[in-house]
Amino acid sequence: MDEHESQVMPVAPVVPFAAVVELLGRDGRVALVQRVTQWPVRIGRSPACDVVLDDAHVAAEHAELQLAPDGTARLKLLDSRNGGSVASKRLAAGDEAALPAGGAFQLAGCSLRLRTSADVLAPEQLLVVQPTRHWALLPLLLLSMLFFQWLDRWSASDPDARWIDYASPLLAPLALVLGWAGLWSLASQLFQHRFPFATHLRRVLLVIVALQVLEWLLPAVAYAFSWPRLLVLESLAEPVAGAALMAWHARLVWPGARRTLNIGIAALLLLGLGLQVGKRQEQQYVFGPPYLASLPPPALRVATPQPAESLIESLKPLQAELARQARKDNEDLDVDED
Repeated sequence: MDEHESQVMPVAPVVPFAAVVELLGRDGRVALVQRVTQWPVRIGRSPACDVVLDDAHVAAEHAELQLAPDGTARLKLLDSRNGGSVASKRLAAGDEAALPAGGAFQLAGCSLRLRTSADVLAPEQLLVVQPTRHWALLPLLLLSMLFFQWLDRWSASDPDARWIDYASPLLAPLALVLGWAGLWSLASQLFQHRFPFATHLRRVLLVIVALQVLEWLLPAVAYAFSWPRLLVLESLAEPVAGAALMAWHARLVWPGARRTLNIGIAALLLLGLGLQVGKRQEQQYVFGPPYLASLPPPALRVATPQPAESLIESLKPLQAELARQARKDNEDLDVDED
């Protein structure tokens, strides 16, 4: 046998199981996946590395992933200035550490993860496809919102108002709603890498149209049945609906932080309602208007009308307080004149 043939040829290390090195973005999503074909795995900026990172803070050959005989992976830092970390433990050049469960580690400013076929995969997520009928709902909601805006303007305008007087009350809310949905869609693009403009627009339109319906319906029902306390719902509806809308949008942008966001939004809502109560503590009402600015048609009246004498009797307890206040005002006036 020839001398050269008798020499044992070097054999490349065999990968005992399938593995990949993943580069994670700031939002925790995988930005780069590199399959492991041999051990050890050299990581750095050099094209000669097995995993190439395009980051100026990473050395040409920054670190090396090594496979121990027992099948565990270890990270060894090579000659680098910025080092790395494993499980919040800082590593310098020459240090080694075993990768924790999940295989996460840090090199300079890059977050990476070693994932193997031995790791348990998360269950497949259901792909939610929005039905096409939602697109048909958008024009209806937009027309409903514009109709209520026109109705408000028409009820507050003179009969001879020009059509141009309706332009601002109609176009300004429309532009505000479109901008609102656009901002939330940009947030979804930033955190979820998708731009669900139609979904955000549909949600804000549903809330606005519901508030507009309540704005017209509650005073009519309160007038019809003589339920003045029902108007409390009118004052509570706007802040509660606003908080619910914020939580609804945030659920689409940050689904993983739903519980934390709901608690924060609820706390802000309670704080806002408390400040509103404190602001009105010297008034005779806390929520709701003290009177109806405009009365619905008498045909809507269902409750039995009360005679004028009952109103006079109900005002008698105020007579002493009004007389005392009048005397006080007269005394203050006399002092000012002197």
